[in-house]
Amino acid sequence: MIFKNWTVKKALPYIMIVCGTVGVYCAFVLSQDKIRLLENPNTHLNCSLDPIISCGNVISSNQGHTFGFPNPFLGLAGFAAVITIGVAILAGGKFARWFWLMVEAGLVFALGFVHWLFIQSVYNIGALCMYCMAVWTITITSFWYLTLYNIDSKNIVLPKALSKRIYPFIRRHHLDILILWLLLIAALILKHFWYYYGRNF
Repeated sequence: MIFKNWTVKKALPYIMIVCGTVGVYCAFVLSQDKIRLLENPNTHLNCSLDPIISCGNVISSNQGHTFGFPNPFLGLAGFAAVITIGVAILAGGKFARWFWLMVEAGLVFALGFVHWLFIQSVYNIGALCMYCMAVWTITITSFWYLTLYNIDSKNIVLPKALSKRIYPFIRRHHLDILILWLLLIAALILKHFWYYYGRNF
């Protein structure tokens, strides 16, 4: 079993702080890049490496401001909240069940949003953003371990059949499942853009 003495309760605050910090940094950089592009649409961004890894194309797309303002602004607020919760847990903070369900709902929304952005980036925009992919990764990781924590803490109650038969397997292989999830996304990206990167192999 992976990490025999590992518990979600002990690790969750560190996961949230690390993921939140990475998320705030990425959102800050992307916000700056968006402002630079507004000032000068011809600006070359450092994260635009080739026709595929092109932050500028992603940021400038309609999907880059889904709710009428740049998407990174959501990240600045959302990931700052994730850091705050992680620090509060380390400080000994205790939260009611309704609070954890609200946080869970927020991360469910974020999870759905980053998967939608993944589909848009790969299959519609045809370009990738390094910082966006980092956000996808830490959002999935945050959601995954918060959900495990909520189930372990009985904030989310599973049906008996699921809790007795399937959930123990999930808990034993939590990291394997997360890695497989991320590898699947990477495989879909590589498959779609193989026409460009495959010629270098």
